[in-house]
Amino acid sequence: MKLSTLSQLPFSAGQGWAEIERIHPRLVKLFAFIVLPLSLLPPAMLIYAGSHYPEVFLPQAAGRDWGLIAGVFFLAEMATLLVMGWLIREVAHTNGLRIDSHDAYLLAAIAPIPLWLSSLGLLVPSLAFNVVLTLVALGVSCGIIYRGIEGLCHTREDVSAAGIVQIVTGAGLMAWALLLMLVVML
Repeated sequence: MKLSTLSQLPFSAGQGWAEIERIHPRLVKLFAFIVLPLSLLPPAMLIYAGSHYPEVFLPQAAGRDWGLIAGVFFLAEMATLLVMGWLIREVAHTNGLRIDSHDAYLLAAIAPIPLWLSSLGLLVPSLAFNVVLTLVALGVSCGIIYRGIEGLCHTREDVSAAGIVQIVTGAGLMAWALLLMLVVML
């Protein structure tokens, strides 16, 4: 999968998604070369930011075991990925759209890429900057899910695609909120 293909995904239901369907990437390969490396970014950045300037993000964060927090965060990311693939498939089917398990998990694996990359913002010790960056990444991820539903389900039913995005994104936001609470509590 080329970077140019990935950059088209949030903006077109045809161009990037048609190429992904054509190459039909194996999920194991996608996991090994895209999901695993990129999903390690947020835990690594948590360790970095937590070790260098924790007080910028949480006043009581100094002295925490950031390695443990990062490890738990990574495991929660993997669990969320599995649930999201299942949820995409089930919600699409409930809305009368056909998507197989492979494509649902493919979409679940691609959608969080902007969020994973936004964790690089933790290199900048600014809460405001990181909040804005995360919101932009969330918007791009929603675009990926929306266009992915249209492209992989071969539908142009905007209302169905938007409803699926709303449910999946809502569940994803709840999962990320739980992850953030986990970081605060550990």
